[in-house]
Amino acid sequence: QVQLVESGGGLVQAGGSLRLSCAASGRTFSSRGMGWFRQAPGKEREFVATISWTGGSTAYADSVKGRFAISRDNAKNTVYLQMNSLKPEDTAVYYCAAATSGGTYAYTGSYDYWGRGTQVTVSS
Repeated sequence: QVQLVESGGGLVQAGGSLRLSCAASGRTFSSRGMGWFRQAPGKEREFVATISWTGGSTAYADSVKGRFAISRDNAKNTVYLQMNSLKPEDTAVYYCAAATSGGTYAYTGSYDYWGRGTQVTVSS
């Protein structure tokens, strides 16, 4: 079993930066792909970024490509999401998720453990 706890959210002005962290417990963390998703009010949960178990492969949603960067530290059981050049449309609850396997995945169905989320609000 894997437990995930996100942190680092908050209120930031447009153009600013935030770094989200996701602390994981459980022995299988280092063998799993990880992902970040987000959900804005009234919208479906959407893919943001994913990273393979080694950290050697990553993928991003087009809307965040070039602005966000996902990384992981398996020694610390933590995955990060560095968010730069934030826009008001990035406002959402951000969720960390652990995949069923070690690759990169953009679909919610590929993940079996989810955190409770952290709120990110970008003001214009």
